Amino acid sequence: MPNKYKVHPLRANLLAVAVVLVLWTPAAPPAAALVLWISVSWLFITALLLEFSHRRARGVLPWQLFPGILLIGLIAAAPERHVLLVWAWIALFMLPQPNWVAAFNISGMLLSMILIAPLLSAPTWVLMLLTLGVLCLVAISRARQLTLINGDILQRLRLMPGLNLWAREQLLRDLKREQLRCEREAIHGELLLFHLKRRQLWPMVPRLCQLIYGFENAYRVDTNTLAAILLSRSPAEALERRQRLIAAFPPNTTSQYVELTDIETDPLDLHALNVLSPIGDA
Repeated sequence: MPNKYKVHPLRANLLAVAVVLVLWTPAAPPAAALVLWISVSWLFITALLLEFSHRRARGVLPWQLFPGILLIGLIAAAPERHVLLVWAWIALFMLPQPNWVAAFNISGMLLSMILIAPLLSAPTWVLMLLTLGVLCLVAISRARQLTLINGDILQRLRLMPGLNLWAREQLLRDLKREQLRCEREAIHGELLLFHLKRRQLWPMVPRLCQLIYGFENAYRVDTNTLAAILLSRSPAEALERRQRLIAAFPPNTTSQYVELTDIETDPLDLHALNVLSPIGDA
């Protein structure tokens, strides 16, 4: 899927908003025009630098605060001209954000409402405040749901770019799926565990990923253990593959294997992966 993560549509939306703001600047007063051009610059830079990643970037303090600061600036520069921009706070609250950013945005929204209060009658202002508050609460609730979803996605991440290395949480999910595949396609499946010294684990990851098939995955169970699910046509082929993998590891590596059909996945937890009773030493 060429645009699997919808980065390009998001970039296009940011650029479209920037173009709208550019068209809005000619009739703006000087202070508002300055803030508008700063907003346009920020949107263009963000769109150009945008790159999909499930990983939460560090050091994003300016980026998280900047949209709210710009929105406050636009409303403060020309309240009578930008009164409708108060509804943009709803969009900001829809973004996953830490609590301190949400608190900042709530303060900014209240400040914006105070700035436009002289332009509205009291009943209209109160109704707008209540409506905006309800919609922002809905947006925050939606953002919390996205945060939980992203937390689950983080557990599915490849731990090294370009390699089929996954976290141990993903191994628990894949075990059930591969057990069903073995039963459905009548193939032989094994879980192969390698216990190494900590300093040896990461150097061996590329080698392990190269030796398994492209549709198979490797897993980091803990700081000393790598695992792989091997799918073979027969036990004889599995033995040959297992011996080839073992030969690629350092001599002091301890390895064990378990047939997938002999693993009870329902009560299996992360700790149990290291204390499985193997059918035999690999």
